[in-house]
Amino acid sequence: MTSALDNLRVADFSRVLAGPFATMMLADLGATVTKIERPGAGDDTRSWGPPYTEDGEATYYQSVNRNKSSVVLDLGDPADLARAREIALGSDIVVENFRPGVMDRLGLGYDELSAVKPGLIYCSITGFGRGAGAELPGYDLLIQALGGLMSVTGAPDGEPQKVGVALVDVVTGLFSTVGMLTALRHRDQTGQGQRVELNLLSSLLAALVNQSAAYTAAGVVPRRMGNQHPSVAPYEPIPCGSGELVLAVGNDRQFATLCEVLGAPALAEDSRFATNAARVANRPAMRAELERLLAPRPASEWAPLLTKNRVPAGEVNDVAGAFQLAESLGLDPIVRLPRPDGSTVGLPRNPIGLSVTPPQYRTAPPTLGAHHPPT
Repeated sequence: MTSALDNLRVADFSRVLAGPFATMMLADLGATVTKIERPGAGDDTRSWGPPYTEDGEATYYQSVNRNKSSVVLDLGDPADLARAREIALGSDIVVENFRPGVMDRLGLGYDELSAVKPGLIYCSITGFGRGAGAELPGYDLLIQALGGLMSVTGAPDGEPQKVGVALVDVVTGLFSTVGMLTALRHRDQTGQGQRVELNLLSSLLAALVNQSAAYTAAGVVPRRMGNQHPSVAPYEPIPCGSGELVLAVGNDRQFATLCEVLGAPALAEDSRFATNAARVANRPAMRAELERLLAPRPASEWAPLLTKNRVPAGEVNDVAGAFQLAESLGLDPIVRLPRPDGSTVGLPRNPIGLSVTPPQYRTAPPTLGAHHPPT
């Protein structure tokens, strides 16, 4: 089977999450990705555990490094540095997330490499850009705090909360992939390469979408609302006879159906609740009514009944439950990749569906230095 990015070579100098996530996306779509790692330790995430696989590999590293080769090079050694330069110039795309200026000092920066290879696409990922924030450390948790995400996450009267995954890195990795594919399209048309730049802070501000626009377009500073939504109601978990039921009612028709299933159709005609804007304005009263109506039965009974009537509702799954749900829906969410010793490792499936050139799963994440530099 052919892949959309067959014959595309990527030199991956990135570490941890945003860069490796982006290069894994390219690798899944057919690109040949050479991961450059430091001697002895390799990517930082190789030691980020527990948890570990049965053979002692950190699952964090496993999550973003499939379909790649691993080449160990000491960029402080002249011979290894020269080899790294050869790999970079032999590639279509270079990806790096060192502090601004490091690759330039090594002779691996965009200006120097593109002077030799004008068609090179060069993706740099930083925490705060190459300007005044160049020296600031770009860790996901720090960006979640400084970028406002923690100010809108958590209970109103509780402490600011981080999201339960390094979401800023993931979003930045996705933006990076879009940028590189856009640059590739331009190069296919013109032969001209370009620099692709992403920073974690700007990526987060863009990913805050409606929360960002509340400030930029209306001057409203969003606040923490727990599990409630600033613009939609009911859009939150609500306690039942046992357990909690998540309701994601996005329009008035769905609310009317909800009220009908709960045995209170007149509630949808109450002027306090008849429209979404009214429900947002009268959220405490609406919630009290819903809690009363949901109390007779457990969430496990309400969820399938409401779903059957096309009201978005469900219980809160743990990660295992989430994968089990995906499996029950036929989404085949786990792929098993072969290791050199004959064993396999299970990893989440790439969510991109392509009818002609779908993602491929060729190899498990490589052990450190498992490959010789490509020629």
